[in-house]
Amino acid sequence: MLRLRKCILTQLLPSSSASPISHLSCLFSAAVPAVSPNPSFAVEEYLVATCGLTRPQAAKASAKLSHLKSPAKPDAVLAFLAGLGLSAADVAALVAKDPLFLCAGVERTLYPVVVRLTDLGLARPDIARLVSLAGEYFRRRFVASRLPYFMSLFGSYDNLLRVLKNNPNLLGSDLDRVVKPNIVLLQECGLGVCDIAKLCIRVPWMLSINPERVQAIVASAERLGVPRGSRMFRHALHGVAFFDDEKITAKVELLKKTFRWSDAEVGIAVSKAPIVLKKSKESLHRRSEFLISEVGLEPGYIAYRPAMLSYSLEGRMRPRYYVVKFLKENGLLKRDLSYFTVFKESEKAFKEMFIHPHKEAAPHLGKDYDAACKGEVPTNFRFT
Repeated sequence: MLRLRKCILTQLLPSSSASPISHLSCLFSAAVPAVSPNPSFAVEEYLVATCGLTRPQAAKASAKLSHLKSPAKPDAVLAFLAGLGLSAADVAALVAKDPLFLCAGVERTLYPVVVRLTDLGLARPDIARLVSLAGEYFRRRFVASRLPYFMSLFGSYDNLLRVLKNNPNLLGSDLDRVVKPNIVLLQECGLGVCDIAKLCIRVPWMLSINPERVQAIVASAERLGVPRGSRMFRHALHGVAFFDDEKITAKVELLKKTFRWSDAEVGIAVSKAPIVLKKSKESLHRRSEFLISEVGLEPGYIAYRPAMLSYSLEGRMRPRYYVVKFLKENGLLKRDLSYFTVFKESEKAFKEMFIHPHKEAAPHLGKDYDAACKGEVPTNFRFT
């Protein structure tokens, strides 16, 4: 069987000089002879030994394959997948996710899909990536007809795969009743095609859910005070998409109380950095205490620069604050840079700006900073 499979692998996707379907038909009929039902065929053992599933995965998957009486069809599918270039790990993951893939008809279903995808300009590695992500939808022949629409929508095949990685169900969604109405709704909110593609990469299921749910998300974004058609509306949609109204209302009240923000400032902060809605009460409180009470920043300043709330407090912001305060109090910092600039710079850029120029005047500064990043407060930070 192994030798037979290798033969199939080398010929599975023929050159353009041959007729693909007729070639496969001859190959398939010659390579996979009829096999009589084998009462002793053990599906679970096959899944472990041949497909690479773990014992728990095989036990779960075998329940869907109890009708199999021989390895003929699974062997043909595995040969097909190997011919596309899927690794053993890829195959194991696919079968664990969709055991019924082993029952797909190679000649009747899988190979025609590959032919149509090849006609779209996809190479074998591209198709292999789609198989791994699409799972059960790849064994449905409509997948090839829907792919051009989604590739056009998301701008590239790679962008489409990024969306499918988190939401393969998009391929099975009804285009006319679900996907297209959702796109129209988002366009009515002022989002262009590029905006919609970017939103769906962040919120992969946005186009595959009931349009009424999308309408509710739009309404939640508007209640934050971010108007439709504004540049930040896409970001506001991203921010509220993962929460129901009750949770959003509670988090808005928490943000207003913790950072002394107005309703408008909450809307600005959430639209600029939707991740603030995911921060815990404790995390937000600690950052408020540091940024407002210790550093002395104004609430409005933070609202327009909410990315600061996503930075590590102990591993980034506090140590950098120590460094800048030390430099200011010792007359080593001539420019009065904003703390947002201090916090947002990469580690390399921060050291080049604030550590390296002062090696002679403050030889221990680098070590002190590294220690502070580990949670220590070095004695060499000489505050007055």
